[in-house]
Amino acid sequence: MLIALVLAIFIRTFFIQAYKIPSGSMEPTLLIGDHILVNKIVYGLRMPDSIFGLEIPGLRLGEYVFHLAPVHRGDVVVFVFPPDRSKDFIKRVIGVAGDTVAVKNGVVWLNGSEMPDPHRHWEVAAQDRSPVSPRDNFGPVTVPPGKLFMMGDNRDRSYDGRFWGFVDLNDVEGRATVIYLPWNEEKADGASALSEVPLWFEYIRWDRVGMLVH
Repeated sequence: MLIALVLAIFIRTFFIQAYKIPSGSMEPTLLIGDHILVNKIVYGLRMPDSIFGLEIPGLRLGEYVFHLAPVHRGDVVVFVFPPDRSKDFIKRVIGVAGDTVAVKNGVVWLNGSEMPDPHRHWEVAAQDRSPVSPRDNFGPVTVPPGKLFMMGDNRDRSYDGRFWGFVDLNDVEGRATVIYLPWNEEKADGASALSEVPLWFEYIRWDRVGMLVH
């Protein structure tokens, strides 16, 4: 049991970890209640931010020991939230180092041209866009070296780089890969009692089980 526990902690820390989607900022790609697996080794070996909650002097915690692959535009990644490092966020990579990003009336522009954006989702009508809100009009900004610019697919309900800036490459924890349990929280309304087990079948979005995250 001890060996199994150590292996589980090792795998969770360095290779793969399960996360639950708490908000609608990535709809329709990821829905509230979706449980996903995140590949933590795809970009390289990253040391955790702490060891059992402790920061050990001399260890490069929260940094990559080595890199295996670059982070690409369009990747859906989990990262340490810059304004509050106790939280993890999940967003889509919009810009990498050297890219110039702007938002004009809700539309993302990349390096001077309107960006192909098949995953975007809007809830606000064009006539209701604000000329002064960063949600609707932002930038242009150029992504610095070693940084990324992130946005949620649900552009009108996402608290992302338009409001708090860039993400450091060292803070990228991994790439979302698959939805393994698409739990319909709104339908279940937090149901967890054992007496409701027969109803759990109805709370799973079966058409999303095993869906790859793109």
